[in-house]
Amino acid sequence: MSGTATLGCPLLLMLTAARQLKPRWRIPGGQPGVAVPHLQFCCAGRTGGVPCASRKSCTNRIASECEKLMKYSNLVGKIIFAAALTTALGGLSLKAQQESAPAAPITEQDLLGGLKNPSRWLTFSGDYTGQRHSPLKQLTPQNVAGLVPQWIFQTDVPGLGGRGIENTPLVVDGILYVTGNNNTAWALDGRTGVPIWSYRRRLPTNFIASVCCGPVNRGFGILGDKLYMGTLDAHLIAMDRKTGAVIWDVAVGDLKKANAITAAPLVIKNKVIIGVSGGDFASRGYIEAFDAQTGARVWHFDTIPMPGEPGSDSWPNTKVAERGGGGVWVTGSYDPALNLLYYGTGNPNPDYYGEDREGDNLYTCSLVALDLDTGKLKWHFQFTPHDVHDWDSTHVPVQAELKISGQQHKVIMVANRNGFFYTLDRETGKLLVAKPFIDGSNWAKEVDKNGRPIVLDNNGTAEKCLPDNHGGTNFQPPTFDPELGLFFVTAHETCATWQGVKPTEPIEMGQRVPSGGRVLVDGHPQFSALRAIDPTTGQRRWEHKYRDYPSTVGLDLTGGVMSTASGLVFTGDNEGYFHAFEGATGKELWKFQTGAPVWGSAAVTFMLDGRQWVVTTAGLTFTAFALPVAPR
Repeated sequence: MSGTATLGCPLLLMLTAARQLKPRWRIPGGQPGVAVPHLQFCCAGRTGGVPCASRKSCTNRIASECEKLMKYSNLVGKIIFAAALTTALGGLSLKAQQESAPAAPITEQDLLGGLKNPSRWLTFSGDYTGQRHSPLKQLTPQNVAGLVPQWIFQTDVPGLGGRGIENTPLVVDGILYVTGNNNTAWALDGRTGVPIWSYRRRLPTNFIASVCCGPVNRGFGILGDKLYMGTLDAHLIAMDRKTGAVIWDVAVGDLKKANAITAAPLVIKNKVIIGVSGGDFASRGYIEAFDAQTGARVWHFDTIPMPGEPGSDSWPNTKVAERGGGGVWVTGSYDPALNLLYYGTGNPNPDYYGEDREGDNLYTCSLVALDLDTGKLKWHFQFTPHDVHDWDSTHVPVQAELKISGQQHKVIMVANRNGFFYTLDRETGKLLVAKPFIDGSNWAKEVDKNGRPIVLDNNGTAEKCLPDNHGGTNFQPPTFDPELGLFFVTAHETCATWQGVKPTEPIEMGQRVPSGGRVLVDGHPQFSALRAIDPTTGQRRWEHKYRDYPSTVGLDLTGGVMSTASGLVFTGDNEGYFHAFEGATGKELWKFQTGAPVWGSAAVTFMLDGRQWVVTTAGLTFTAFALPVAPR
């Protein structure tokens, strides 16, 4: 399937004084539950928009809508309406600037440098370590309470069951490259949020029937003047970052086999690394590398081994292994010195019924270390052998250099969905630390000397319940602050019992496989919490608990986490608040009501025009924050 790139007439709301924006009102044409109304502006290619006949007609339309908004200015703060008129034409001026002074291509050295250039955020995690830790220090615990929103950009394709967007923007010299649901994408002016170009992929009819958990996309990769995006119909596309035009488009998988791509690609040494999701269907996961210039496939690694391959004896037979799951749907990390890629793998299939797949079911629910050049497996660590709870190990693997028991180690850290926090030696995969980071699990309390959980109960009872299918945490990115030596993660405390049900035969490839599941237990309040963990011991240093939810309501994911060298930690919650905490103590320093939950994504930060900006998703929007410009 192809797609279209357009230069459109944009909507911009410049919010300057609004500090607490709450969805207490509605404008005709707005979207209920979203703080900033979804106005029917003439945005080319956007659902509900009015096609632009000309720039003049677009500007007139903006003026008309701004008149309606003025009645509500006492609720949203001071809106600079003139800015909306100006920025509607801003795409032309910015485009002219780009043509007169072309942006420098992103090099392999730029990607290796990670966040050394303060105006950029070039990979899903900011750099190859997976730390999501910025060296910026302009925002501090002393001044972060002064943050105000600078602009809000609203996308237009809803997620599944109220889920929003899960994107991490890439930032290059004042331009944000963002993706939304249904493989939509935009280049945004970082100063204003105005779209420079937009892209919308033409997806197959009823594609969502073969995609597990909504039409999400978590972001781009970048190299040179190309952006790389995986698609829900399991293609990898390269796009011109100046125009959004598709340069090449290659098939990675097949929707008929429940292959889809939701993760952001990882670009390393002229290779684009991507995996396929699909573990909740009868499918077989894998990771592939593609040539960044041509789209040619370089290597392929299957997460489920076949007979004769190492690990194949962890499956009862070939038929079961061929549909054994093990999807790869979260971006990994990379160690240049070791030339090793680290990726987490998903659950085995069927998800909840394990009697027909006896064995450990390698390499599901594992961390795999692969040689970047060949894709060959160097080592693996399985967190949850023979999983029957849908506890994927699809987490960002976070690297660091730590002293443990008096010895220096190159480590990789994972707060796992099974409720344990792990520190491993990333050269060998040897276990160094394993300790529960949640309180309410009766599944397992400890691991053996090899790191295998000592399982107490796979089913649970109302009195001694287990985590639900989201587990102790999920795919939302964590962060590590090397100065503080603390690992920050969003944890879940939930209460469920489990029952596996034998699937109906025959089980066909590409089909969803019902196999039982969890039952939420009444009378046990559930909640999310931001927790700080010492990775050398697994001990919790502090937590910030979010509000309780009724035990019989599925708990939303809450946001991922990003930290800065000034000791700040940013995250979002289910109530729509975007928070700043002091990393050392957990003290809440600031929060802003975005009007919609932050679902699974984490913020980015960058310097632009001498100011440090922070951008987060919430619901279907991107919101940019910075300190006010000092008056001259």
